[in-house]
Amino acid sequence: MTRSPRTRRVVLAAGACTAVAALLGTAAVAQATAAPEKLAAPDIPVAGVKGHLDQLQSIAEANGGNRAHGQPGYKASIDYIKSKLDEAGYTTKVQEFNYGGAKGYNLIADWPGGAEDKTVMAGAHLDSVDDGPGVNDNGSGSAGILEVALAVSREDLKPNKHLRFGWWGAEEYGMVGSKHYVDDLAGDKSKIDSYLNFDMIGSPNPGYFVYDDDTRLEKVFKDWYAAKNIATEIETEGDGRSDHASFKEVGIPVGGLFSGADYVKTEEQAKNWGGEAGKPFDACYHQSCDTSKNIDDKALDTNSDAIAHALWELTS
Repeated sequence: MTRSPRTRRVVLAAGACTAVAALLGTAAVAQATAAPEKLAAPDIPVAGVKGHLDQLQSIAEANGGNRAHGQPGYKASIDYIKSKLDEAGYTTKVQEFNYGGAKGYNLIADWPGGAEDKTVMAGAHLDSVDDGPGVNDNGSGSAGILEVALAVSREDLKPNKHLRFGWWGAEEYGMVGSKHYVDDLAGDKSKIDSYLNFDMIGSPNPGYFVYDDDTRLEKVFKDWYAAKNIATEIETEGDGRSDHASFKEVGIPVGGLFSGADYVKTEEQAKNWGGEAGKPFDACYHQSCDTSKNIDDKALDTNSDAIAHALWELTS
């Protein structure tokens, strides 16, 4: 049967609408494919971070009051963190080295997946000084990246870039463990896209300092703090005094966070961050009083969340 002119116009109109809808649908799919939305990092529970700090405190108390290189408290700290990571599905490796007549240990943990020629690393030194348990220096950084690593597992993160965590030994003797790790990388140094260092993130009179060694990594942190109306400053006092120096020396881009050590908070810093002007950021730095009581919960919580944000951002 031949369609009437009116019927044919209706059919043509319907066909045009279908074509337009198909084009719009195709455009929407193309747009979604071209610009996938990045996953936001989860909130890192500060109770979890503090739980790890309590464990490190207990380990020190059971082993002569410290977790220093060459002492049983350090190896017990390695064993504690390794057990958590193994349970969470990481591939872990304990790397041994010798310094000062004593065996030292680094712990390396790899999350499965992601391009290994573009590896993003987060690290913290795990050893304390001989004089105390080292809960802020540097249990705080070690516990912070551990809880972030466990969050990666809980969220079943599927990063585009490979994700690796490191806990370094004998930092208090001059970044010995991290230097050993970097030297052992040999020709694989070029596979490290970036290294982020976290040495003291819960100082009791805290500041919010960001490493400025690499502009790309600095921006990731500074933008995050700015969005939360938290002022930041460039970390200068401790520059080169922690494990990022081992990576920077061989050309690997580095970044990181720091909440302050034994130097004094200024009036302007106290205005921006609270706390006490004229007092050290951490009056218990390298002392026996660096215990689980020597922590500012808000700084620990904020900085742990910043670590998670950076790793989600940089591996996507």
